[in-house]
Amino acid sequence: MSRTSTEPGPTEEAAPTAPETPPRGALDAYFKISARGSTLGNEIRGGLTTFMAMAYIVLLNPIILSGADVTGAKLGHAQLTTATALAAAVTTILMGVVGNVPLAVAAGLSVSGAISALVVPHTTWAQAMGLCVIYGLLIVLLVVSGLREKIMNGIPLPLKHAITIGIGLFVAIIGFYKAGFVHTGGPTPLSLGPFGELRGWPVLVFALTLLTVFVLLARGVRGAILIGIAAGTVVALVVNETAGLTAEDWGGSAPTWPGSPVSAPDFGLFGHVDLFGAFGSHGLGAISASVAVFTLVLAGFFDAMATIIGVGTEAGLADSKGRMPGLSKALFVDGAGGAIGGVAGASGQTVFVESATGVGDGARTGLASTVTGGVFALMLFFSPVAAVVPVQVASAALVVIGSMMMSQARHIDWSDREIAIPAFLTCVVMPFTYSITAGVAAGVISYTVIKAGTGKWREPGPLMWILTGVFVAYFALVPIKSWLGVH
Repeated sequence: MSRTSTEPGPTEEAAPTAPETPPRGALDAYFKISARGSTLGNEIRGGLTTFMAMAYIVLLNPIILSGADVTGAKLGHAQLTTATALAAAVTTILMGVVGNVPLAVAAGLSVSGAISALVVPHTTWAQAMGLCVIYGLLIVLLVVSGLREKIMNGIPLPLKHAITIGIGLFVAIIGFYKAGFVHTGGPTPLSLGPFGELRGWPVLVFALTLLTVFVLLARGVRGAILIGIAAGTVVALVVNETAGLTAEDWGGSAPTWPGSPVSAPDFGLFGHVDLFGAFGSHGLGAISASVAVFTLVLAGFFDAMATIIGVGTEAGLADSKGRMPGLSKALFVDGAGGAIGGVAGASGQTVFVESATGVGDGARTGLASTVTGGVFALMLFFSPVAAVVPVQVASAALVVIGSMMMSQARHIDWSDREIAIPAFLTCVVMPFTYSITAGVAAGVISYTVIKAGTGKWREPGPLMWILTGVFVAYFALVPIKSWLGVH
């Protein structure tokens, strides 16, 4: 039975070494494209693929937030669209230029959901964005202190592989669900389609796109995911025109070419931040606001941590102990994304699991993120174009990436139950609860408890035990809030 090392170590020098390749110009030298075994074409294609897989956020985030009942402000859909695209562009370009990793950043749906449900019904929009700035700055402090990186390095390597697998399953279930292939709300918790069978043209488009990408991958075609998304979008446009479908048939947004692809950005929400107003008597109050910040920090901290581990491992950027080069810079940008999103008026930003689609198409450096961020910047003026790719086509790419990330299972010793049980819980809790944080929490808690139960309570190390306490509080948040009198 092997002992898993939990000792944190330097990350800048810990990356896997590749054969030395002379840089082919300043761009290659800065982003280390050749050194990481990539090419300029791979990075551009990967950046475009990532954008196409997550372009839905430009449409979905405004829908989530504009439906909220905000006191003191009337949110406009155009303002939220501009804010979403602006914040995604700035943070993703920063992630590429500063962090030099192929990770795209945009408004986190878990953060936006928490803002919409817990915060904005009782505050002004400026106060809600103030909480985003605060939670982002808190995460930045954790990064600057080195604590966040130590936590990531302190997680045992098998759990890191399990996190990658869990994210793969999580991404796949998101894809199947959004495409309408998997349905909820019937006589069983999940079913094939709405009534145990597949119905409608959109799910057929999803299936055709998925099979097309799989065939291209099996044939070793470069850019298979991007080609599949483009082909699936063309098929969707043709099907929508010939079958006379409605936006409802496609799940809210039909794939139609906009009459005018250009729209003027509306920066009306930019800079409207009340940093501490939510803590006062005209906001949530001190206790409720503190609990809200704690919830946002947990969502932003551990969702991003797990995604960075999963996507970074899939990109081959991690060493034999699961550590990545330039990790502290990437973590800093991710934390700053919370504050940037608050200032822009788009809610907190976080690393997106859809970044794995670009990695699957060859992205290995921050140049891919710079490309993705550049396209988000274009969406400030061409937001109608983002609606052309239907969710069913983008969902197929998510399922493909989920299948790729399952390959990490080969690195886990499934015969060692002290490792296999926490790894299993990490893998399955993520998709079953629809929460990355819950999966990480289940894995960490079970790991330390099993080690203690077998007389090896010192083995996990202090950081894992601290994480266990944090995650126990996370699972017990409802009774804790009740005890504090928070509703």
